[in-house]
Amino acid sequence: MTTQSRSFTPALTKVWDLASRVYDLPVLQRLIYRPPQDEVIAALRADGSRRIADVGCGTGILADRIQTELHPEAMYGIDLSTGMLAKARARSSEITWLNSPAEDLPLDDSSVDAITSTTAFHLFDRAAALNDFHRALRPGGIVVIATVHPPITFNAFSPRPSAMRKLVLDAGFSLVTQHKIKRPLYTWLVPDYITIGRRD
Repeated sequence: MTTQSRSFTPALTKVWDLASRVYDLPVLQRLIYRPPQDEVIAALRADGSRRIADVGCGTGILADRIQTELHPEAMYGIDLSTGMLAKARARSSEITWLNSPAEDLPLDDSSVDAITSTTAFHLFDRAAALNDFHRALRPGGIVVIATVHPPITFNAFSPRPSAMRKLVLDAGFSLVTQHKIKRPLYTWLVPDYITIGRRD
């Protein structure tokens, strides 16, 4: 059964299609997205993950970095925005790009070693997405999620770190680690965390 993403209504999907035109601006990538991507890649390298899916892949920058730096056996980039995926497909032909919601991944059961998601988790039905991540991961596989946590509680953003830990545990993962993402001083106002869980 296909489950529509919590926030990915058709109207919002169009917004992200439009956003794909500026998403790759170097200054935006360097200041906002590079630090969590660095930590995700470090986690994948440490775990030795060989079959990897990046969910909410956007224009494919992280998926392309994973492919280039880690040379996995299989790399999937998954997003619901056709505009984002058009940019991603132009970026790399070595990656399998898939148009799909996070809650109903087009991946076989126990078929990947790692699933990543950076600054996109707030767009998903969180519990449903984590349950499907658990399904698609092999036993021992990891989920690596980078989330933004503003200083005020606002439902459009990710759950607080404590709530994120509970979501991961409730989906059947054991918690490997959760910590604040290391950032240069000039980007410290971006309060983001990385949470890593392992499928037992």
